[in-house]
Amino acid sequence: MKIQILCDNKNSWIVPYAKRLLKELQLTNKDVSYIELHENVTAGDVLILLSCEQIYKRLDLNKYNLVVHESALPKGRGWSPLTWQIVEGASQITVTLFEASIKVDNGPIYEQEVIEFSGSELVDELRQIQAEATIRLVHRFINKFPNVIRKTQTGESTFYKRRTKEESKLSTDKTLVELFNILRISDNKRYPAWFEINGKKFELHIFEVK
Repeated sequence: MKIQILCDNKNSWIVPYAKRLLKELQLTNKDVSYIELHENVTAGDVLILLSCEQIYKRLDLNKYNLVVHESALPKGRGWSPLTWQIVEGASQITVTLFEASIKVDNGPIYEQEVIEFSGSELVDELRQIQAEATIRLVHRFINKFPNVIRKTQTGESTFYKRRTKEESKLSTDKTLVELFNILRISDNKRYPAWFEINGKKFELHIFEVK
């Protein structure tokens, strides 16, 4: 069984978890590799696509091309589904392992798991919970291989747009409690929360005090 993990974003927060998944899979399967460039993907059994910035198009090379998406597909297709749902106030989010396809987030589903949040997690903890679920879903798929079951997506689809800096803007008319979910998903380095007063912009960074 040949498994490849593709992560073309070297700076992504998912990289340490992707490399952990690599090591775990290597314990039970010797033919596992980690790839950073699309052109280095070769023919095989399973390709796992994690946090890819570019759209992967060579879907014919591998029998299975796995993608993880944090929504109950077909609801919540598109960009940053976990982030959007946290901002909306969700405390339970479905994580879906499915087959990559030409149409965005449209492929058949293999595995799903519901993750829960207390409502106080900040972005690093949210990402950790998300990544742990991703690793579990991949292991479940590999353990069942080749006896995996595909389930066609059914129901009405919804779509999340790509988040921009504007989505991290804080309204000065709201309380901290009302703004907390936006603060929770803000990355203090890459896309911090911000607000505007008297024509000037200010950033607001958040940390948990332990």
